[in-house]
This record gives sequence, structure tokens and C-alpha cells, in this order.
Amino acid sequence: MLQKKILVIYPEVRATRIAIYRNTEPMFLKTIKHPEEELKQFENIPDQMPYRRDAILHELARNDFQVDLVEIIMARSGLVKPLKSGVYLINEKMVEDLRVGVTGMHETNLGGLIAYDIAQRIGKNAYMADPVVVDELSDLARVTGHPMFVRKSIFHALSHKFFARKYAKSINRQYEELNLIVCHVGLGGISIGAHQKGQVVDVNQAFDGGGPFSITRSGTLPMGQLIRACYSGKYSQKEMLDMINSKGGYSAYLGTDSIQVIDKMIAEGDEKALFISRACAYQTSKEIASHYATLEGEVDAIILSGNIFNSELFLENVKKRVGKLAPMALYPSVNDLEAHALNALRVLKGEVEVKTYA
Repeated sequence: MLQKKILVIYPEVRATRIAIYRNTEPMFLKTIKHPEEELKQFENIPDQMPYRRDAILHELARNDFQVDLVEIIMARSGLVKPLKSGVYLINEKMVEDLRVGVTGMHETNLGGLIAYDIAQRIGKNAYMADPVVVDELSDLARVTGHPMFVRKSIFHALSHKFFARKYAKSINRQYEELNLIVCHVGLGGISIGAHQKGQVVDVNQAFDGGGPFSITRSGTLPMGQLIRACYSGKYSQKEMLDMINSKGGYSAYLGTDSIQVIDKMIAEGDEKALFISRACAYQTSKEIASHYATLEGEVDAIILSGNIFNSELFLENVKKRVGKLAPMALYPSVNDLEAHALNALRVLKGEVEVKTYA
């Protein structure tokens, strides 16, 4: 097969990661940091698109990469409408839904906006794979306890599917044959899902309230206390939403969202940092164990993914609580860039049917 160049665009809250792959071999990796004082000039997230796009194009040109030689562009998925798992062509309808935040607004929405803009400039196509809104929930999992509310599926779908398929391949099985519990600890949130024969039939809503707390997210909070805080007159709606999805978790307890600082505190034996880490492992273990019931005790493996599992302390605190439920497979990394490149290669080789967003 010809050596095709793939551009991956992966926006984060205060940075944009980019990568150029030749098929699945990385040629260039770069994290472009965006100072907070520069981001403050933009009224809303979609307004950042030209600023981040130009930063990407400048970085590629500075490193002598001709963007018009790229064959395909892959974007980190954003909050579009609920979708089935798969690879989707980014079209005008998707761009509009990302711009207005049809399901919600987050920096990930910029991925599709930037990729589509660059693709239009060079006459190529842009795609996203397994968006965070992949929805394969069972009807039982949607029930919340009140008919006014329905549980939604927002989680690290790309990572879940990537590591689940990787594990299945390692044991010479098909992903669609297995029952798996997949726990992914990302930089933002923690999502833990029950994968039943290739379908994520239940998973916590990791974006704005559900499951374990993480570096910046509060996870599930006591509802009565939360409601009373909302009506206390002390907080605006934005402040409450920030409390849930960007200023909670480790950040709220320890006063920092820097993983390097948190790791240093733990390594130096800071008692509060150690306690919060144990509490996070405790909540993570409880969520994993709950899906033993979801899958009726038929679990082929528990998959642990994310950089946090490089911490022997965190890993052991999880293993001692749920290690007896099923065999455990460890992938202590976040390989989203590689996952995007693999999906792009599947498109180029005609191994996947590209879906249309409507």
C-alpha cells in the first residue's frame, strides 16, 4: 500500500495536540500550548477555531510539512448528536452541530471544526471516529428514577473501543465475542463501561456528573446538597457547572490540576494527596464492580487504561478490590492519536464503511 500521510487534530482545554502519521508510523508529534490570557479573548469555544487552526498550520509549516500532501484528516470527536460506534465523515451538518453545541460545549468540539476547515482548503476529507457520544446503552441503563430525566451516554468511546479490540486481538478473539469491563482514566474524567458482545450497554456519564471523581471533575455528588447549593444564591449556573466538570476532583481538594504537581505531592508522602488518591481508586473500584452485576457475572476481563495506572499505588488499590472478579489487562497509557491513525488507515484501505452524519 502507498505510504499515505494522516493528520490527527486533538484539541484539549489549553492545548492542541497534532500528529502526522505515515500509515500508522508517527512522523511528527507536537503539543501546541495556548496561554490562558490568549484564550480569554474569545467569548466562546467555537470562536477559538481560527486561532487554533492558524497555530496548527504555522507549526506544520515551521517543520517543513506541506499540509496539502496530507491524504486524510482525523479529528478528536466532539459533542454531536448520539451516534452508533463507527467512523463518520465530517460534513456541514456536523460542523453546525459542533458550533452550536447540540449536545454540549467543550474544547473537543473544535476538533471537527478545525479539521473540516483545513480539509476544505486542501480538497480532502476529514473524519471522526467513535465520538464521545457513542450511544449503545440498553433500555434498562437509560432509566434514572424519574421520567423527567434520561441517562445519556457520554464517555471515552474511542479509547474504550481501541483498548477492547487490542485486548481481544491479544487473545485471538473477536471483540464482539467478549464481555468486558473497560475502565479508562483520562486527563478530564473517568469512564467505566460494560461491553457486552461489542456493545457498551452501560457506562457512567463522565462529562458532567456521574461515576468517580477525577483530576478536574466531581463525578457523582450528593443530590440534595447539590440542589441546595444551586439555590443558595452563592453560585451562578456557570460556577456550578464549572464545579462539576472543570474545578472539582483532585483540583478542588488539592488546589491544583497539574498532574506533575499531584504526582510530586504523592511521591513526597503528602497525606492529603495520598488520601484523595486512595479515595479515587476506591470510587473507581466501586464503579468497576457495579458492572459485574450489569454483565450478570459473565466477565471475560477487566481492562484498565490510562496513565494513572503507571502509579503502583493507584493500581494496587484497584486490584485489591476488584482483582478477583475477572482477569485484568493493563494498558497504562492514552493512545488516542494512534487510535485515530488506525481508524484513518481503515478508511484508506476500505476496511470500514464510513457513516454519514445527519
